[in-house]
Amino acid sequence: MPPTTQKLAPPTPGAPAPLPTTRRGRSKGTRDLPAWGFLAPAIALFVIFMALPIGYAAYLSLRTVKVSGLGLGAGARTESWAGFANYSRALSDPEFLSSVGRVGLYGLLLVPTMIVLALLFALLLDSRGARAKGFSRISIFLPYAVPAVISSLLWGFLYLPAVSPFYYVFEKLGWDAPSLLSSDLVLFAIANIALWGGVGFNMIVIYTSLKAIPTDIYEAARIDGANERTIALRIKVPIVTPSLIMTFVFSMIATLQVFAEPTTLRPLTNTISTTWSPLMKVYRDAFTRDDLYSAAATSIIIAAATFILSFGFLRLVQSRAFSQEK
Repeated sequence: MPPTTQKLAPPTPGAPAPLPTTRRGRSKGTRDLPAWGFLAPAIALFVIFMALPIGYAAYLSLRTVKVSGLGLGAGARTESWAGFANYSRALSDPEFLSSVGRVGLYGLLLVPTMIVLALLFALLLDSRGARAKGFSRISIFLPYAVPAVISSLLWGFLYLPAVSPFYYVFEKLGWDAPSLLSSDLVLFAIANIALWGGVGFNMIVIYTSLKAIPTDIYEAARIDGANERTIALRIKVPIVTPSLIMTFVFSMIATLQVFAEPTTLRPLTNTISTTWSPLMKVYRDAFTRDDLYSAAATSIIIAAATFILSFGFLRLVQSRAFSQEK
């Protein structure tokens, strides 16, 4: 049906005739239904697999279990309110504090090295004299596609003196190579695995940002006499600073959540304990000691620390990195 029009008053002399107005169409809520329909699957997955588990973990962290007698029979184990006792016990646990210290050293060693190498590879691939760019990109990125468990197993056998081809070559050459799985070097061995797998992802992020820079900027700099090194340091690096910050935050979050590498290497050496990292302690408490309440409190502490560090770092560098977006 054609839209009904309202009856208009006769126009005044010398004034333009008003256009006919139509009745109001669909309401705003009705127009937004298709958008909510597209968002509904993502919202449902987030609520089911993120929000609800986090809420349930927070609930468990405030509970505890009371054992009556020998803990046998129906009603011998009852759940009760614990308040913040689980948090207090987790924060005062020497094993948890030691794991936090180890992961802190691990992050100080891994994250800056990873970002510097990723930036270096991205700049080399973006330079004018680079050759075989496609092959180089795939070669650098390929380790990221290898699952952490598989890469840990591969490197673990390379670290074992009895089966490693590197130790065989060193022995034939008469070199005394140290064991990378020893207590003094195991931190570097684990960081090497994460470095091998993470540089490619960060490199792709930075390289994509470099390709988005207009080439006119480079041409103007070359006309002014700038060489490739000056262009890289004075133009490329400042422009891709937001990408560097993003990769730094991602790497920091992954560092706080390190689990697969030390867990996979643990059967190969006795220098990695069951509480080497905070997440390994959560796993031990939940599935070995059957203490879900303490594990839930520790996991909430890890999540809160990750959020605080990430948000605090972004707030610290916001004015420096994202000033061009204002």
